[in-house]
Amino acid sequence: MFKRQIILLALLEEFGGELPGTELMKYLFLLTRNQIKKSYHFIPYKFGCFSFQAYSDKRTFIHKGFLENVDKWKRSNNKKKFGDLLSQKDRFLLKKIKDNFGHLKGNDLIKFVYLKYPYYAIKSEILDEVLDKSEVTRIKRNIPKKIGYALFTIGYEGRSLEEYINCLIGEDIRLLCDLRKNPLSRKYGFSKSILKKSIESIGIEYIHFPGLGISSEKRENLNTPDDYNRLLYRYDKDILDNRNDLLKKISQLLQKNKRIALTCFEKNPGFCHRSHVATAVSRLTSNIPVRDL
Repeated sequence: MFKRQIILLALLEEFGGELPGTELMKYLFLLTRNQIKKSYHFIPYKFGCFSFQAYSDKRTFIHKGFLENVDKWKRSNNKKKFGDLLSQKDRFLLKKIKDNFGHLKGNDLIKFVYLKYPYYAIKSEILDEVLDKSEVTRIKRNIPKKIGYALFTIGYEGRSLEEYINCLIGEDIRLLCDLRKNPLSRKYGFSKSILKKSIESIGIEYIHFPGLGISSEKRENLNTPDDYNRLLYRYDKDILDNRNDLLKKISQLLQKNKRIALTCFEKNPGFCHRSHVATAVSRLTSNIPVRDL
């Protein structure tokens, strides 16, 4: 079991073993504000701060018998005490969260988190239920609104799904173009179905362009910069030079959506074909500058 999962179950124990999902998410969020290396990351979502990873872990907990299979977060009859598995420092942090915020419930808790961390409330569907008009206005000032056309590239290596999505939200991205040939990933959240569902749930369109990807066998044994340079040289000759139709399609999508991002795995854009695709699209679209996120 990962440490983050132990902390999450121990947090639930600290609050008596049962919490509504919205409250659990808010307490977990407040806990991570006190962590240098955060156990979970969050995005602004329908009811405020939200972690896809935490809800994925919930399904794991249910499967293992640690939680009951109900909408709320509720410990099963399993007697294991997860707080006993944590360091003294982590146990102190859990107690601090309970002591400082345990008196806040329901809308009072939601309102507190919204006003203290307004960015995470910008996608909320219940703003008018928990805040007055002036407070709603304060929240809406935190919505990233960018003007003009922009072309970005982004890799997910070394990022959680939530960190990745926050990068897209921060630049007001309207469309994500997935350039992987086979959009599967062992890293949570980045296989096609989950990534598509996650970003579309916050209003970003997703389109897959497998015709601009590189087959997995060609990506084997890449150990040095020269290995990557040879791969990308062949990519330009064998694929990019022959898929002008797809490059034109992305250029048209850029003109329609104004702010789009091209994605693949590698953190370093110099080792990734997305940078070559972006350069080609830029040339077709009035030389719009390309920026990596």
